[in-house]
Amino acid sequence: MPSGLKRVGAVTGAGALFVVVSALCGLLVAGLAIPFAAASGVGARAANDQLTKIPTNLTTPPQPQRSKVLDVNGNMLAYFYDENRIYVPLSKIAPVMRSALLSIEDHRFYQHGAFDPKGTLRAFVTNHAAGGTVQGGSSITQQYVKMVLVNEATLAGDEQAVKDAQETTYQRKITELRYAIALEQKLSKDQILERYLNLAYFGDGAYGVEAAARHYFGTTAAKLTLPQAAMLAGLVQSPDSDNPVQHPQAGLDRRNQVLSRMAELGEITPQQAQATIKTGFDAKQVQHVRNGCIDTRYPFLCDYVRRSLLNDPSLGETVQDREKTIDRGGLTVQTAIDPKTQDMAQRSVSKMIGATDPLISTMDMIQPGTGLIVAMAQSRPVMGKDAKLGETYYNYSVPQSMGGGQGFQAGSTFKAFTAAAALQKGIPIAKKFDAKKTMNFGGAHFDSCERRTSIAGDWKVSNSTGRSGEMDMAKAAAWSVNTYFVQLELATGMCDVTRMAAEVGAQSSVQSAPITSYDDKPSFTLGTVEVSPLSMAEAYATFASGGIHCDPIIISKITTAAGKQIAAPSANCKRVISADVAAAVNKLLTGVVDGGSAPRARLDDHRPQAGKTGTIDSNAAVWFAGYTPEIAGAAMISIDSTMAPFNKAKPGYRSSGLKGFTVPSTHTFLSGSGGGDAGPGIWKPAVTAYLADKPATAFADVPDAYVHGKQVDFPDLTGLKTDEAIKKLKDSGLTVTREEKASDSVPKGKLIGFSPSSGKIAQYGTVKAVFSTGPEKKPDDHTKKPADRAKKRDQHR
Repeated sequence: MPSGLKRVGAVTGAGALFVVVSALCGLLVAGLAIPFAAASGVGARAANDQLTKIPTNLTTPPQPQRSKVLDVNGNMLAYFYDENRIYVPLSKIAPVMRSALLSIEDHRFYQHGAFDPKGTLRAFVTNHAAGGTVQGGSSITQQYVKMVLVNEATLAGDEQAVKDAQETTYQRKITELRYAIALEQKLSKDQILERYLNLAYFGDGAYGVEAAARHYFGTTAAKLTLPQAAMLAGLVQSPDSDNPVQHPQAGLDRRNQVLSRMAELGEITPQQAQATIKTGFDAKQVQHVRNGCIDTRYPFLCDYVRRSLLNDPSLGETVQDREKTIDRGGLTVQTAIDPKTQDMAQRSVSKMIGATDPLISTMDMIQPGTGLIVAMAQSRPVMGKDAKLGETYYNYSVPQSMGGGQGFQAGSTFKAFTAAAALQKGIPIAKKFDAKKTMNFGGAHFDSCERRTSIAGDWKVSNSTGRSGEMDMAKAAAWSVNTYFVQLELATGMCDVTRMAAEVGAQSSVQSAPITSYDDKPSFTLGTVEVSPLSMAEAYATFASGGIHCDPIIISKITTAAGKQIAAPSANCKRVISADVAAAVNKLLTGVVDGGSAPRARLDDHRPQAGKTGTIDSNAAVWFAGYTPEIAGAAMISIDSTMAPFNKAKPGYRSSGLKGFTVPSTHTFLSGSGGGDAGPGIWKPAVTAYLADKPATAFADVPDAYVHGKQVDFPDLTGLKTDEAIKKLKDSGLTVTREEKASDSVPKGKLIGFSPSSGKIAQYGTVKAVFSTGPEKKPDDHTKKPADRAKKRDQHR
């Protein structure tokens, strides 16, 4: 042991020891710590060098606070935090709490400076006997300094810095004292005590006195009673071992020590202390605050909120910075989540498909023109890992980047994108094609985004709704005629079609394959791309809004702990298609519910409504994406290919998908079509409830050019051979159909002419190429009726 400490240890009188230590402390306050260092066995020059290296200005950043997420009504949905803390000013902390803490930790806090010489004296005597370690004797200011250093190191993930801040050495003590002296020159005693009470850890996940009051007693810091305050004050030094939830008796014993000390100091009477000591701790009052989204009312909506925040650059430059802001910044996040609407959407899904069924269903609703997510429901609404109970961590509505799965093929709902691209190009609703029941498109040419190309090999497409023959776009959309839309897609150009899908908001669930990368795949219009259901609601909301696309948003306002507003994620609303094109799409899709493939999805109030059904191969998924001017929604039901009977690797595999399948939990019989299942079963009840108190509005009128086509001059075919003339007509965008007619003047198989052949014609209209079948046959005796032949014989007699 150093000789200096031996001399201190030789002093037997407590008064003399106090004088020595007080003198040493006074020197330290004055910045002359060399005698103290020498007495501790530290070289004078080394101690001086050490002190000059210690900064005197302790960085005291804002204390981490929990952030809260609110629904549209201002009710709590979730908390996000690293430390469960709610900062409150000293004026909102009960005086009895301040008294209890100071009694047990530093009762002379308002009388001494940065440190307490008497407390330091006691510590030195104890430490000397223990062999030189430093224990106790720290003032509130010193304790606060230590808390700051430990807290910042912990949040930074710096384990070594945490150890350094808690070392039981004289070197650490000197550093702590130097910081404390500087801090008291910067902050008042009240400010230091306020920060201390808000920073301290009170065990069981509660940081700061306000969170602790709410956690242990279901009250606030301002309303703490004597027994409550005493218990919290006793937790500061040993928040884990004296935790009354985990160690009830230890917690009570420590509380009683605080009460005795308060009585000893005259803060309370002995009678008050004794009466309070007899009280117990009611564990039923303990309130646990969930951190994050699991077990919240709407876990997947909550998760979407958090992921949206992590993508918001206003919260930090990097994802790590934003995460710190969310978990430590004390934000108030106001969302557009309406429990009434969300619950209604969830009920409409769960009424058809249960969590444990071998099916997956979603219902997503978006407000046209704002991008606000009105509802996001799925058949597995509980976030968790127990698949047998129907739990999942996947938000089936969203892409993988936002916590979704592999996505779902959307079937014929994609025909709306083909129609929109065609209308934008000038191809009218009246455009006709011969949509045969089955057609082989092998060798057909089309425009991708890079070049003119063709379909390699055979590609046969068939209609599944029983409609075929020559038809216009309205009939083809109403009855979802595949062979019509493949022809329309090829005539429009795959590049334009895929770009249209992307512009209005359809989003591939595969990050490495954006939706525009399918420009070389003519099966696109049949909905073979795996997409997120939310993006289909987003896309159809673009049509409903009259051509204004908005990104889906769920956050309406973000406020910091200091009350400053931060920019919330923007919907980035902008026009992507003209109002006239949108109006034409709306007119086209109105026919789907007005007598087409989805009359059962028609709303009972008969307000203006449009939509499109979708069914993929083998009836593995069915959709209805529909909208009114007020709301757009996409309902989807899909098989879960990982579960029997839809898992090919398991016995009893069912190849017919949803068609004729009875849902195990709800006993719902599925027809295997969007118009029969998703539309009337999920979309209609959800949207009906949302629109119950909203007046009906109409879609915009459609200019005639989008219905019948813009009038243009008929191409000049003078001097062209038949094949050349037909090619010129097709190259100009006109459809050429073949018609045969008898002619006495034109040989069989030769062109008689075109109808029309001159003047004006609708752009992308239809021209009939009339070919001769040869001279009209005259009836002979063999073709006459028996009565006519008998009459002729009688005349010759």
